[in-house]
Parts: sequence; C-alpha cells; structure tokens
Amino acid sequence: MKILAVEFSSEQRSVAIVEKQSDLNPIMRGFATETGGRNTHAIALIDDALRQAQMERESIDCIAIGLGPGSYTGIRSAIALAQGWQLGCEIKLLGIGSVDCLAAQVFATGVRGDANFIVDAQRNEFYLAKYSFAEDGFHEVEPLNLASSTEVELRIAAGQLVIGPESKRKFPSATDLMPDARTLGQLASGNSKFVLGEQLEPIYLREISFVKAPPPRVILDR
Repeated sequence: MKILAVEFSSEQRSVAIVEKQSDLNPIMRGFATETGGRNTHAIALIDDALRQAQMERESIDCIAIGLGPGSYTGIRSAIALAQGWQLGCEIKLLGIGSVDCLAAQVFATGVRGDANFIVDAQRNEFYLAKYSFAEDGFHEVEPLNLASSTEVELRIAAGQLVIGPESKRKFPSATDLMPDARTLGQLASGNSKFVLGEQLEPIYLREISFVKAPPPRVILDR
C-alpha cells in the first residue's frame, strides 16, 4: 500500500510518501516540507514528494491526514484535499491525531518515562496531553484537554518534560517539536481504521461559537 501522509497542523507543513510491503517495515519514498508564510503550497509539496518516489498521483492507495489540534486553516486545507481526492477516485482515507504523531517521534528518540505535549490553543490556553514511554512502546495516560498557561508552567517547574510546536515561544524550558509527515505515514501503515471524506474532522476541543453579523444597512436614494 502506498500512503500519502499530509501534516499541515503546525507552522512546518510536510508531506511524505510511505510504502507498506506486507509485514516489512514501511519504506520512505519521498518527503517535502515548507516552513513559514501564510500560504501552504500543498500541490507543489505533493508533486515534489511524488517525484522523489518516482510515482504518479494514481499510484497512491491511501491518504493519511494529521487532524491536529493546531492550525485550523492548515488542517482544514489538508482535509479538503483528501476529500476531493476521494471524490475523484477510489482511495482510502485515515485521520490521525497530530499529538500521537509527536509522541511517536519522541519515542523514536529514545525518551522513556512521562512527557507532556502542548499545542497553542490561543486565549492563553493550551491543548495538553500526557504520554508514558517504555521500551516496548508508549501510551496516553492523560487525554487531550484544555489547560491554562499556569498549569503548563507548574508542570515545567515540577521538572516534567513539556514538548510541542513552537512551545519555547511561551515556555523557554520546553522542547520545540513539529509533527512530521514521515512519522504520520509510518503510523498510518499500521492503521486500518479507514473513513469516508466527510468523517474527517479537525480535533478541536472548544465549542464552536460565533457572533452573527448584523444585516447590511440599506440607504435609499431620495
């Protein structure tokens, strides 16, 4: 199975082509990334990764999307891309939490024990989850929740490891780490929970609220 992994939930956007061959370890075929700027050149990134992999778009069997939390615009654009692709051809889709991706990256570096993962949720709040790492793997011990900056500071003061995208901007003692499409693709290679495009939703813990704009004023000519 050839997997296109798309991770746009942070300032570092990336795509990867991963190939799963039976029970063998997944093979990395192509990778492309960009950082900074307001626009995401999604198609250019995908085409770059496909060129490296020497594949055509029609070769892709599955698209895995990083669902965040994180950049709402980035995640939405990745989901829209996957939905359109599935409409155009028969393809499998997967949604994977970007914090799970971060945890897998940390596990691969050899970290053992507990680690807290944070993602800026704006309004002086952070998405926060805790994972435990052992030699045989890792698992979530505290589900993703909204926490104040004070709570994060208390964990750092207690000597706990805090990791997340651009976390040093707010907490100098934290560790910066961006979710990476290569790891996302590896996670997808062991995941068979395929979904339809309309089932893909960003991970967003707040209730959606908005203020309806008043109707425009109409000035009649006299």
